[in-house]
Amino acid sequence: MKFKLIIALVTDEKTNAVIEAGRNEGATGSTTITAARGEGLNPKKTFFGLTLEGQRDVVLFLVEEHSSRRILEAIGRAGEFDTSQGAGVAFQVDIEDAVGLNTQIENIQRQIEDRV
Repeated sequence: MKFKLIIALVTDEKTNAVIEAGRNEGATGSTTITAARGEGLNPKKTFFGLTLEGQRDVVLFLVEEHSSRRILEAIGRAGEFDTSQGAGVAFQVDIEDAVGLNTQIENIQRQIEDRV
């Protein structure tokens, strides 16, 4: 079984919606790293060197490759990445190998069979 890692950089207020969207499309779990900072095309204004923009979260989803595009698109819709400037971005990368997934493999296989 092959996996993809979906990485979503999302505004703090959209984190829960993105996680829920991923789960609804088949993600079996996620990891959230809070308090990340970033800068887009147009840097935000600062006040005495402190940015006025809110924090971002990094949400990681390790998903089976056949579900990855569907999950990625759902995350994008939930986070409003394509409709709101500065809302965030999500992308996926190939995973060469992983351990610690044995307890989830059976569930993932059932999901794939149900969708086929």
